[in-house]
Amino acid sequence: MSRSPVRGWLAVLAVTLGIFALMTSELLPVGLLTPIGAGLNVSEGTTALMVTVPGLVAAVAAPLVTVATGRIDRRLVLALLIGMVGAANLASALATSFAVVLLARFLIGISVGGFWSLAGGIALRLVPEHHVARATAVIFGGVETASVLGVPAGTLVGDLIGWRLAFAAVGVLGLISLACMVVVMPRLAPQRVMTFGDLPQVFRTHAAVRIGIAMTFLVITGHFTAYTFVRPILQDDGVAEGMISVLLLTFGVAGICGNFIAGALIAKRLRQTVCGISALLTAAMAALAVTDHGSFSAVVILIVWGLGYGAVPVTFQTWILNAAPTATEAASSLYVSMFNLSIALGALVGGLAVDAVSTASVLWIGGGLAILVLPVIGVTRRRTVRPRGPL
Repeated sequence: MSRSPVRGWLAVLAVTLGIFALMTSELLPVGLLTPIGAGLNVSEGTTALMVTVPGLVAAVAAPLVTVATGRIDRRLVLALLIGMVGAANLASALATSFAVVLLARFLIGISVGGFWSLAGGIALRLVPEHHVARATAVIFGGVETASVLGVPAGTLVGDLIGWRLAFAAVGVLGLISLACMVVVMPRLAPQRVMTFGDLPQVFRTHAAVRIGIAMTFLVITGHFTAYTFVRPILQDDGVAEGMISVLLLTFGVAGICGNFIAGALIAKRLRQTVCGISALLTAAMAALAVTDHGSFSAVVILIVWGLGYGAVPVTFQTWILNAAPTATEAASSLYVSMFNLSIALGALVGGLAVDAVSTASVLWIGGGLAILVLPVIGVTRRRTVRPRGPL
């Protein structure tokens, strides 16, 4: 049976909206740590568990959900997962205790890990073959856009109308995505079923996959160790409360630019792009730690930081797919697990450092982890990964 290009692209857009809602849900507390902590009477370090918990759960859920639902219609699985996100965010908006919020964040972690892993290869089954590459790029664009715009947009909404309404808005967005998928997505019977044995095999037999996983751990852990606390860092440096959401929006715009710049470079300069990401992130964190700055200098630093982090998703995903072209599902599952595990570890390490040392200490820890990518790349041979072009 031939596929309808229009319905297929509508399904792609529905999945993209779902991924945007998922990733925005996971990262939303980053820009709202201070008001959430005040509203629920917990410290900023403890509030950071709202990032740690879903990250840890998503790291486990990525392979587990993929394997456990291997014989179930993919449309049904994706719809259930995105519906869970909508309900969990609405529960967070209404919660009167931090324990209820953490339970909701646990459910979001399951959804993030499972949905992202399954959605990564869904384009092949939704659109004609000659549209697959473009549709895949659009779907992964949901991850990238949420990563660089979800937090600042959520922060702006939270500052204007309160953090509870920010969570409610993302919950409604998830339910809208659910409705769209139910209406436009066709039935998707499972094809090849991935087993748990595929995961260690692809990790063991592909050196470039191991390198990519190591890079993901260092960069994402370093980034979220510091970025989770960017709001209190800016406040401690004297940046006006009303300017923080504007600065984070600037970070998001720079991130989108970084995504497109990386997309133009990685076809021929994948390794150099990875090194550039490491250098930009380290420089930005160090500059924020050592300089006395007002809003203008903070804008410059966050632009550099945003350019570096915005380039991460498309660059690292391309590395992983190039590293194991015959086992992309298993390799992508490992990547999704490490990405989310690193978000959780970064928020956890940052929370411990903030409570035990100082808020500014997270910048040094984050920059130190990010710069370690350079020796990791330096000890690899150029032939380890053969770029075949951006997604």
